[in-house]
Amino acid sequence: MVTLADINQYFSNYLPSFDKNSKQDFFLKQRGEAADNFRKIGMPDKKSEVWRDVNWENIIKSKSFVVQKQAEEYQPIENYFQCSTQDINAEMFAFLNGWYVHYNAPLTIFPDGSIFGSLREAVQRFPDLVVACLGKNKDYVNGLTELNLASWQDGFFAYIPDNVHVKRPIQIVYIVNSNENILIQPRNVISIGDNASVSIVHCDDSLETKETLINTVTEIYVGKAAQCDYFKLENKDNQTTLINHLLIHQEGNSTVNTNTTVFNGGLAHNTIAVNLAEPKAEINSNGLYLVDKKQDISNVLYIKHSAAECTSNQLYKGIIDDSAKAHFIGHVYVEKDAEKTEARQTNRNILLTDNAKVVSKPFLEIYTDDVKCSHGSTVGQLDENALFYLRTRGICERNARVLLMHAFAKEIIDKISIKALSERTERLVRKRLTGEIISCNSCMQ
Repeated sequence: MVTLADINQYFSNYLPSFDKNSKQDFFLKQRGEAADNFRKIGMPDKKSEVWRDVNWENIIKSKSFVVQKQAEEYQPIENYFQCSTQDINAEMFAFLNGWYVHYNAPLTIFPDGSIFGSLREAVQRFPDLVVACLGKNKDYVNGLTELNLASWQDGFFAYIPDNVHVKRPIQIVYIVNSNENILIQPRNVISIGDNASVSIVHCDDSLETKETLINTVTEIYVGKAAQCDYFKLENKDNQTTLINHLLIHQEGNSTVNTNTTVFNGGLAHNTIAVNLAEPKAEINSNGLYLVDKKQDISNVLYIKHSAAECTSNQLYKGIIDDSAKAHFIGHVYVEKDAEKTEARQTNRNILLTDNAKVVSKPFLEIYTDDVKCSHGSTVGQLDENALFYLRTRGICERNARVLLMHAFAKEIIDKISIKALSERTERLVRKRLTGEIISCNSCMQ
């Protein structure tokens, strides 16, 4: 029998070694402290409601993951990968097996002062910008975030100065292509200055893979009166375990919109943790998950209202087929001084078979008066009356079911503010609902 101690020791073997007697710079010291923290707190276990159904035993059983120690020799990304959302007029930054793909420009510096590219390179060239953000978000910490902080090798870095509005979307594409069982731990750091704005499209895709374990942490810092639109698309194979932590810190009058679409994945566990740190900050978080076979998808949201007059909205929808499982856990925490908070949570699910399973737990934790907070959850089947109506209009049962599922999903798709991305996502959702997309390497066919 595999115990939690066995699991902790297994993952401890992937921690880098540190010479505590040497004179360490900030980043080495930070890694060492994170490694010590991981050894103290270990992996999230079944005592935590958020992680209760994650079967770490099966993930590590009979698997020996390799860690790719350096980037592969450069070749143009279009030689082996065609992005399913390539027509959205975005600046694309691609990563292969966790490493930034570039010929001779690990960082791109634009005339307006914004910087995009490799976090590894940013540590060397702009350490002060990285130090201001990396690992600073302590509102949501667990063993996985500490393991990542201790072990990351590369990731995406973005710096948008004050008053800069990035016109084109920034697209981050993480590709896995390996004939070995591989462990990847990217770290993304995005810093948005006061009164600045940017739209980010983050894609997780697979080509040819064996067993893959991905532990990603993305930190976003949003300045005063700034705006960030963050879109996440996941289309992984059934051999992939994908763990995502999106950690957001917002200052006064800032607005963040997130939209997560899960097309495929063996096991995907997505966490969004937000600290509304100053008054009149706003977060709108939307999600759509399409799950079948034996796939297991979790969406966890933790929204902390630390200041007065902040607003949070959550709307997540799921379609669960076959013997798949889906989990939604939404937690809104309102501090005692956060008066005039407005918070809304909604989770809606459709089960297509008797064997499909969904666990939905939206809840509120409020320590002040003068708030407007609500939460709700629904789990049901396709509307039989609507299905009958479509059948009477000459639409076959298969197409009628797809139409109803598409109508259910469209509310989330329509919230994607980039028109080209919204249209492309809608096409991919249609293909997914008709069984045409199995994983990323089929979505372009």
